[in-house]
Amino acid sequence: MREGIVLSNRLRAVVSMVTPGNRVCDIGCDHGFVPIYLVQQGISPCALAMDVRKGPLSQAGIHIEACGLKDLIETRLSDGLKGFRTGEADTLICAGMGGRLMMRILSKEAEKTASFRELILQPQSEIQQFRAFLREQGYRIAEENMIEEDGKFYPMMKAVCAGNKAGKAETVRRPAENQKTLPYRDSCSGYDDCDGFRQRMEDRYGPLLLEKRHPVLYRYLEREARLCDQIMEQMRTQGKGGDKSGRYEEIYRQKQNCLRVMKERYGDGYGENYD
Repeated sequence: MREGIVLSNRLRAVVSMVTPGNRVCDIGCDHGFVPIYLVQQGISPCALAMDVRKGPLSQAGIHIEACGLKDLIETRLSDGLKGFRTGEADTLICAGMGGRLMMRILSKEAEKTASFRELILQPQSEIQQFRAFLREQGYRIAEENMIEEDGKFYPMMKAVCAGNKAGKAETVRRPAENQKTLPYRDSCSGYDDCDGFRQRMEDRYGPLLLEKRHPVLYRYLEREARLCDQIMEQMRTQGKGGDKSGRYEEIYRQKQNCLRVMKERYGDGYGENYD
């Protein structure tokens, strides 16, 4: 039997969100390392490794057999959840894909998606749109994490169904007494729609990452503020930022929103170097 699978920090963070004892379905399994790790470590009793590409799926089968796990991990050629049968797994893992593709996969087989007890999701792009999609589809984020690896930032989340019995989305609100734990409730001056601003920032940066003042999120915010500065400087050099309108104004607002989140969520002294 092959030695235990070694995962990247990103994938270790993803698998750490899986509830022990849950059967797992990994969409876009690539070479099968995630389901192999979960079964080897005793986190999952069995798993489905699914991919739309024959090549990677064949490699996954080779790795699974080499690890002596052929009876516990099944490979299956499938476009998204098309080849999945409801009830076969408790946890869905979908990691390392673009956010738009993941939205398509989850919505195309909405009933199958809703049959899982939990969704472990790690979109690579369109993060703000993806969080908004989950909320609008009736899911709430139960756990979040962010990993920095090789100079890149990887947000990930565990989502659970928050819909009613009719399958319609149910708005998830925190109790009023907890609202002051959010970074946007105490200073809404300059914004006509405070709740709208709060929601946009939670979709952009992650409600639970903000709530627990995640240290990697702070580094991400630092980088975002610097990138805004660089873009504005380039636009000024090119003579495109003089009137602070259009694209320049959009980047300026993005930077100010970023600084505001840094200061209000992480406290005085944060973000001061970017004023």
